[in-house]
Amino acid sequence: MSESIGVIVLAAGQGSRFRQVAGDDKDKLLADCPGRDGTVRSVIEHVLVNLPATLEKRILVTTADRPQVSRMAKAYGCEVVLIESTGMGDSISAGVAACAQLDGWLMVLGDMPFILPSSIEQVVANMADDCIGVPVQEGEYGHPVGFGRSFGPGLMALSGDRGAKPLFAQGRVVEVALDDPGVLWDVDEPQALDFK
Repeated sequence: MSESIGVIVLAAGQGSRFRQVAGDDKDKLLADCPGRDGTVRSVIEHVLVNLPATLEKRILVTTADRPQVSRMAKAYGCEVVLIESTGMGDSISAGVAACAQLDGWLMVLGDMPFILPSSIEQVVANMADDCIGVPVQEGEYGHPVGFGRSFGPGLMALSGDRGAKPLFAQGRVVEVALDDPGVLWDVDEPQALDFK
């Protein structure tokens, strides 16, 4: 696979389950989170820190009401794409459209701070034009998910809340077996900030 891979960090969802527990004014992406390295950072900063340096083309998709997230993304070399929708499909579409010329796209969720950089690198290493690379931990599909060039039109056609799962039926899925529970661990509720 060519080195021309774009990272799309999806950070537009409003985290309603997290807010129900923590309070309406609490943004899970900005919540303090002890990382696997023992350092306390915000959830989104852990996600950005864990992106391998080799992945230089970085897009973060978010909404205008998250200026702190946008500033953090820019500090870590991301181009920020603002959208009005909080839907996963709209986020993916906007992110891919911002770098449609690339050979592939790696979808990284903004609320998954515990993925090891080596796991991300292994998914990227298994990407190809006509396939989708998916990390598998104990038989379960996780994130990030890599899409080769042939999926560009399908990714840009997504909309609303539906993610890219329907595209799995349109190509070859390469399962990347990992020993990294971080690929399954998202921060949907405050107790998930403590990785065990």
